[in-house]
Amino acid sequence: MNRFEMNSTATLFFLLFFPILAVAQTDQSGQTGSSKPFVLGRIEEINSLQLAEKRTLNIYLPEGYSPTDTLRYPVIYLLDGSADEDFIHIVGLVQFNNFSWINRVPKSIVVGIANVDRRRDFTYPTTIEADKKRFPTTGHSDRFIAFIGNELQPFIDQKYKTTTTKTIIGQSLGGLLATEILLNQPRLFDKYIIVSPSIWWDNGSLLNQPSALLRSDYTRETTVYIGVGKEGLTPGDIPRVMEVDANMLAEKIKNTKSKSVTVYFDYLPQEDHATVTHQAVFNALRLLCPAPATSK
Repeated sequence: MNRFEMNSTATLFFLLFFPILAVAQTDQSGQTGSSKPFVLGRIEEINSLQLAEKRTLNIYLPEGYSPTDTLRYPVIYLLDGSADEDFIHIVGLVQFNNFSWINRVPKSIVVGIANVDRRRDFTYPTTIEADKKRFPTTGHSDRFIAFIGNELQPFIDQKYKTTTTKTIIGQSLGGLLATEILLNQPRLFDKYIIVSPSIWWDNGSLLNQPSALLRSDYTRETTVYIGVGKEGLTPGDIPRVMEVDANMLAEKIKNTKSKSVTVYFDYLPQEDHATVTHQAVFNALRLLCPAPATSK
């Protein structure tokens, strides 16, 4: 076979084979061309007068939620609620416990509050000069609490089908804020999930504050979970131990004269400050939402 005949044969083979290859590629691409985004929730924005800024909210609606039916849902407010913070894995815990074969937690709306400046929003003014210099934007939790009570909760109640049951979840500085709300404005929420709270702020002054929660005339049903890992010394200059502070907070609440307050303290020695949140919230959801009674 000469070179011309070889080239002609190769050309003929290519022309005969190429349509088959093209069809195979078309069929293969057709099999994978139906991808679409996986949607976990929705993003809302709220203009806050209290904070003088726009805030982003990540919202999870439970399976079966419909704005046209009569069902209403409790709301879980999550501090550190950005998509790259705690929103996704906390929603996963809520959804898991909602499964019909588990049914440990009522179907709930989750509102993740994305951060702008968490040190500004989650801390009250400190008397520690070193912390004032180290963290100059801190000390405005009063504005953030007003935002939650006066703007955020009414916004969610107006836009979504909610019940009056409200839970707050906060870890670290978020746990400090949740503790401040619990002691100073306990009626903002029914259930408090407080994980590794930064009680060390202002040398633990929050532990010394009086609270309506501790009086006999406090009648709102309030349940508190306090979880902490094996975490050791706090980051402040004055030596304090995270586990000790969390336990002192639990003991303070246990000493309430009210019959309407229940507190759970949960020590998780297998976890540290970075890993404790997921396990603590899982435990809290089980404790704060007892399993429904089953028929024998």
